[in-house]
Amino acid sequence: MNILFFGTKSYDKEFFETLLKSGRYHDLEITFIEPKLEPETARLADGYEAVCAFVNMDLSEKTIRILAKCGVKLVLMRCAGFNNVDLDAAKECGITVMRVPGYSPEAVAEHAMALVLTADRHMHKAYIKCRENNFNLAGLMGVNLYGKTAGIVGTGKIGAAMAKICHGFGMRVIGYDLYPNKSLDFVEYVDFEHLLAESDLISLHCPLTEENYHMINEDTIGKMKDGVMLVNTSRGALIKTEDLIQGIRDGKFFAVGLDVYEEENGTVYEDMSDTILEHSTMARLLSFPNVMVTSHQGFFTQEALEAISQTTLDNALAFVEGKKNGNEL
Repeated sequence: MNILFFGTKSYDKEFFETLLKSGRYHDLEITFIEPKLEPETARLADGYEAVCAFVNMDLSEKTIRILAKCGVKLVLMRCAGFNNVDLDAAKECGITVMRVPGYSPEAVAEHAMALVLTADRHMHKAYIKCRENNFNLAGLMGVNLYGKTAGIVGTGKIGAAMAKICHGFGMRVIGYDLYPNKSLDFVEYVDFEHLLAESDLISLHCPLTEENYHMINEDTIGKMKDGVMLVNTSRGALIKTEDLIQGIRDGKFFAVGLDVYEEENGTVYEDMSDTILEHSTMARLLSFPNVMVTSHQGFFTQEALEAISQTTLDNALAFVEGKKNGNEL
C-alpha cells in the first residue's frame, strides 16, 4: 500500500521511518510531504491508496470527494480526534477512516496539570522576571491545590489519568460523565451543574460533539465558583471563547490553561512569529496574566509519538490484510 503522509514535521518522519525500518511493515510505503490535507492539496493524493492526516487538517466533504476521485480507499488519522472528518461523505465514497483512539493518556493529563500549575503559580511570569534579574515576588502569588475540589469533565482514559494526578495532589475529585469509570473508586460522580458549582479546578477531557459544543459559555461560567481554575486539553470548541474572555475580564477565573482553542486550525504547529494574526481572540487571551496558552502539544512526548506511529501503521496493515481491529470509524 502506498500512503501519502500530509503535514509532515521532522518528528513525524523520524518516528514513522524508525518503525518502517523494522521490517514489520514491508507492505507499506510512505511518501512524506509538508502541505496539510485540505481541498486545495487533496489532488496530490492521485495514485495513492491511502492518506495519513492529523487533527488540524480539513477532511470536509469536498476533500473526501476529491480523495475518492484520486482512488484513495483509506484515511489514516494519526490522532484520536476526528471531528474534522466528514464521516458520512467518507462512507458514501467507500473510504475507510481509521484513528488512534489511545496513545498516551498520561501525556495529555500531565500536560493539563502542567498548565494548571504554570497558570496558578505564574511560572511563565516568574521565569521571565528572573531572567531579567528581577526577584521580586509581586504578582506571583498562587493558591494551594491540596484540599481543593477538582472537577473532571469526561473520565475516559485521559480524564482518568488527570483524576489520579489530582487525587495524588490531595484534592477531592468529582466527575461528570455519561458513562462513569468504575475503576475510579475515589471519584464522586455528580451532574454537570453540581460539578460547576463545587469545583475549584475544572478540567475538560471529552470529545467534541453537537451536544457539548460550547459547553463552557456565559451561562455555565456564571454557575462556577469565583476564583475557579479552568484547563482545556481536549477540543477548543468546548469553550465559547468570547464568553471565556468576558469571564476573565470580570475576574471570574483565578487561572486558565489552554492547549486548544477555537482559532487554532490555521495556526497550530506553524511558525507565525512574523505574521500579524487576522483574528484578535488569541491576542486577547495572551494579554491576560493569569492565562497560559500552549499550541496543542499535550500529546507531544516520545512515548505518545511512538504509540501513535505504531497504531497508525498497524491500522494500515490491518486494512491491507482485510482485518478489522476496532479503530475504524
